[in-house]
Amino acid sequence: MGALSHIRVLDLSRILAGPWAGQVLADLGAEVIKIERPGVGDDTRQWGPPYLKDAKGNSTDQSAYFLSVNRGKKSVAVDITSPAGQGIIRRLATTCDVVIENFKVGGLKKYGLDYDGLKAVNPALVYCSITGFGQDGPYANRAGYDFMIQAMGGLMSITGESDGTPGGGPEKVGVAVADVFTGLYSVIAIQAALSHRDRTGEGQHIDMALLDTQVSVLANQALNFLVSGNAPTRMGNAHPNIVPYQAFQTMDSHMILAVGNDNQFAKFCAVANQAELATDDRFKTNPARVANRDVLIPIVEDILRTRTTGDWLLALEGEHVPCGPINTIDQVFADPQVIHRGMRLDMNHPTTGATPGVASPIKMSATPPTCDTPSPTLGQHTASVLKEILSMDQDDLDALKAEGVID
Repeated sequence: MGALSHIRVLDLSRILAGPWAGQVLADLGAEVIKIERPGVGDDTRQWGPPYLKDAKGNSTDQSAYFLSVNRGKKSVAVDITSPAGQGIIRRLATTCDVVIENFKVGGLKKYGLDYDGLKAVNPALVYCSITGFGQDGPYANRAGYDFMIQAMGGLMSITGESDGTPGGGPEKVGVAVADVFTGLYSVIAIQAALSHRDRTGEGQHIDMALLDTQVSVLANQALNFLVSGNAPTRMGNAHPNIVPYQAFQTMDSHMILAVGNDNQFAKFCAVANQAELATDDRFKTNPARVANRDVLIPIVEDILRTRTTGDWLLALEGEHVPCGPINTIDQVFADPQVIHRGMRLDMNHPTTGATPGVASPIKMSATPPTCDTPSPTLGQHTASVLKEILSMDQDDLDALKAEGVID
C-alpha cells in the first residue's frame, strides 16, 4: 500500500506540469484517472519520435515524452465538450479527492467543470489549477509554455556563457524545469490541502503558476539581486557566490570542481601540490576568492590541465574534495551509483512488452513509491473505470461510444 493509496485523483491536465504532478501522486500510491480526448489523447502522444514500437516493429502512439510523465495512471477517453461527457466528469469528481487541470483561465467554466462547478457536487474536493501566469493579474489570459517562462522568469538571463565570449547569449535549460518544478510544487500544495481537508472537511482551490514557480526557484540568485540591487548575469559554468566552483578542462576531457569551503580549497591545493595558494591572502577565504576570481581561475585551469580527469577524480575524491565527471545521458544510466539506486525501470507494456522508464527518486522505508505500471494506451481503462466507479453497464458504454462521448 502506497502512502497515498487512499487518494483518488482526476487528472484533466496534459503536456508536462500537470501530468508530472499526477505521476508523482501515482508513484506514491494514489489512483490517478487521466482524462483524454477520444481518438487524440494528450498532445504529447504525438511529440516524437522516438516512439515505442509494438511486437511487429510498428510505431505506437506511445511517445517517449508521453511515457516520461504518465506512468501509473488510468486512461479514460471522454469528450468533455459534450453534455454527456461533462456529466461523466462531474460524477467521477464526486468520488475523487483531487482534481488537476491546466486549461487556460476560465477554460473549464463553460463546461461547468471549473472549481465552483465541481465544488458544488463535492465540497471537500482539492482542485489544483496550473497555468502559465495564474488565475489573476494582467497576464492571466495568456498561454504559458516552459520556454517562454524560463525567459520571462529570469532563468535564461543567468544561463549560458557570458556576453562577449564564444557562444555567449541566453540559453534555456535542457529540461523543461519550469514545468517540472511547478508539478512538484503542485504536489506539495495538494498534500497540504489534503491535510487541511482531513482536519476540517474543507476542500480548496490551488492556483499554481509557472511564472510564480520560476521566480521562486531563482533561489540564491533572486536574493543576490534583492540584497545587492545588482541583477546577476550569465557566468557560464561558474558560480556567483563560490570559487572555484565550475567546469574545468583537464588533460583529456572536462570535469567539475565544486569547492564549497576553505577547508576543501586547502585540500585541493595540497592534492595539486600548490599548498601556497591556500595561504595566499587573495585566495585563503571564499570571499577573497570571489573577489579575486579573475586571478585564481586561470591558475586552477593551468593546474587541472596537467592530469587526466580520471587521475583528478581519484586523487580529489580520496581527500573528499567535491568533484565529478560531466556525463552524457547514456553514461548516467551506466553509472554504478545510478544502477545501484535502481533509477532505471523496466516495465511490461500491454502493447509493446518491455518498456523502459525512470524511477521515482523518493526512497521511503515503510511506504516506498511503486513505479511498475507503464503509461496507459489511449482509453485503456475507459470501460473498467466507468463500470467500477460509476456502475455503468455494457449497454451504457455502448450507447456513449456510439455517440462519440467515450472511446
